Amino acid sequence: MKQVAPLRYDVIFKKAFSHPELFTALVEDFFGIPLEIDQVENDKAFSPSVGKVAIKFDLFAQDTKNRVIVEMQHAHYSDTFERFLYYQCVAMAETIASSKSYKFPVTVFTLVFFTGKKRPHPDSGILIHDFDPRDFVTGEIIKNVYARKHRLIFVFTNDTPHPDTPKKCVEWMQAIDDSLDGEIDEDDYTNPHIKRLFELIELEQITPEEYARMKDDYNQEESEKQAFEEGKKETARNLKALGALTEEQIASVTGLTLEEIKAL
Repeated sequence: MKQVAPLRYDVIFKKAFSHPELFTALVEDFFGIPLEIDQVENDKAFSPSVGKVAIKFDLFAQDTKNRVIVEMQHAHYSDTFERFLYYQCVAMAETIASSKSYKFPVTVFTLVFFTGKKRPHPDSGILIHDFDPRDFVTGEIIKNVYARKHRLIFVFTNDTPHPDTPKKCVEWMQAIDDSLDGEIDEDDYTNPHIKRLFELIELEQITPEEYARMKDDYNQEESEKQAFEEGKKETARNLKALGALTEEQIASVTGLTLEEIKAL
């Protein structure tokens, strides 16, 4: 067994996937594109900003054909799917140089990993938003409307993936999830890039500065989690006061246990 720093932490995730060989391997396994890059940027921001919200991308890389964004979030309750859809759209809009041509010069891919976040559908640990145009009546995908096939993928690492999920994707998902308790068994993995990943995040390789940033991330997560739980309890109290729902129904609506509802 190897002791590692959890990939749930922003500083550790960036430490590992800022290496171009790991970044390109991850991207190729999920999107099937062979990136040609020699640099991965951390906290990439556009200047001037696009739209009314200035944003930063965790990891960002681009070659002559593709622009790729990779994000990692550990159950941040303020993080919504719309946030990352906005990231995708901003990254797409920024590529348009002028109104003389609205053709996208590169294809934009965004890959978001969620650790500890409940997936919205029980059958899928990977959701894809691919901007495909469909026939209004038949629902058939109409090809060759756009020259570029932009894609946004959400990956939920904490649930058992669908049996038909490609093995190469499953192994990355399991590697990220396995790291969360700080201990992994390298014998469970065959992908050499994942073995390299474990070398980079081994505890012995973590600097004091990185430990400090991990602690800051943890404190932020706990603070947000506490505020979220208090919000659920306040909602439950209000529903109990109204008297329109049973305690069982309130538990179902808020996500609290029946015992927690009774104790309010």
